[in-house]
Amino acid sequence: MSLAADRPPLTRSLSLAWSGGKDSSLALWALREQGVSPATLMSTITADYERLSMHGVRRELIRQQAERTGIPLVEVEIPASCPNDVYEQRMAAALASEAMRGVQEVAFGDLFLQDIREYRESRLAPVGLQARFPVWGIDTTELAHRFIALGFRAILVCVDPRALDRSFAGREFDEDLLAELPAGVDPCGERGEFHTFVYDGPIFDGPIACGPGEVLERDGFVFCDLLPGR
Repeated sequence: MSLAADRPPLTRSLSLAWSGGKDSSLALWALREQGVSPATLMSTITADYERLSMHGVRRELIRQQAERTGIPLVEVEIPASCPNDVYEQRMAAALASEAMRGVQEVAFGDLFLQDIREYRESRLAPVGLQARFPVWGIDTTELAHRFIALGFRAILVCVDPRALDRSFAGREFDEDLLAELPAGVDPCGERGEFHTFVYDGPIFDGPIACGPGEVLERDGFVFCDLLPGR
């Protein structure tokens, strides 16, 4: 079954919000199944640390992902502990930039959290853009297994220790991991239980060389630092 089944065809230029994880990767896969290639990928980078915001992945690895997809990357730089108004200003500036000229829609890998969907739609509407959700509403257990079956490979880079033991940080997202997830943890981590970095799969023209480094706790989350070239 197609991930894009029963979803309307996309005919307008769009950008894809890119987290580097499995949900945005599946969103790109679904879009390509519809014959759509995003004009850009868009990632939020915490400039102080040179890392993807929230996930903590090094900027270098996000850039390598974009290169492997063949899609230009737009980097939205924000400061550490970024106030919401500053975040929204930086995002609005990125959406109005030359790199985003002609883009009419922004796609997201969100799965079922209605408040997040409504927030995204409300932020885009004032600047004349629409939101798209290519994998919205697909059962997350089905989606997690489909991700693995399609040949994607990913590593858990951020874990919320209130939901999942810190030992999961740095592990492969595979069938063994899914079988060990505690009851109540979403198989796709949609409630923020964990975040992933995708280093191989059918959306890339080759794998990204990286491997687990130091595991540390910061701001209430457990991060595994992925090291390039491993």
